[in-house]
Amino acid sequence: MPVSPDSVFMDATLTHPLTLPDGSVYTNTVWLKSVIDHPNIHVGDFTYYNDFDPVTDYAARIAPYLHPGGPEHLHIGRYCQFAHGTRFITSSANHPLEWFTTYPFAVFDPDQMPYFAKEFARGQDTRIGHDVWIGHNAMILPGVTIGNGVIVGAGAVVARDVPDWSIVVGNPGRVVRRRFDEDTCAALDALAWWDRPPEEVRDLVPLLASGDVAALRAVV
Repeated sequence: MPVSPDSVFMDATLTHPLTLPDGSVYTNTVWLKSVIDHPNIHVGDFTYYNDFDPVTDYAARIAPYLHPGGPEHLHIGRYCQFAHGTRFITSSANHPLEWFTTYPFAVFDPDQMPYFAKEFARGQDTRIGHDVWIGHNAMILPGVTIGNGVIVGAGAVVARDVPDWSIVVGNPGRVVRRRFDEDTCAALDALAWWDRPPEEVRDLVPLLASGDVAALRAVV
């Protein structure tokens, strides 16, 4: 059935974007951009997170070690889908690996900070592309870049970069395959639908909700 051009596609300003058939709002799911106000976390429109437990601070829930003013940032693209338990373990959670001890003495005794200042100042940004699906209880470790269209399996622990359009599973996370052949991946990269205005994305939904490679190639 064609969609009326006057209908609202999706409202990025909402907090809870899901309405159940009985008309009630499903409060477990949120647009992350609407509920996170953190100087080190940057979230694109229409990225959602679902949690079955009460949440008072979504920034602390998804990135518990990322503190305002820390040396690293978390960048999240548009149209991502994060299941319950998705966690980003950012660089501030790290301990020194090359020293004789991993113990962070300066956290408990500020007088020891001269020995730790350089280590604490390090920070690797974590970057999540567009249209990334992260499964239940998956964990993304510091400094990882996850490409566009990636699927992260439930319970995966991802410690290395993941190329676009890949599926990564397990602990340690490993890429098991790419989702599409090289030509189709290239066509999706060229389409870059997540960069288009919502009205154009709405018109592309019949294509996006299919596996019609010929139709994809016809629009790029």
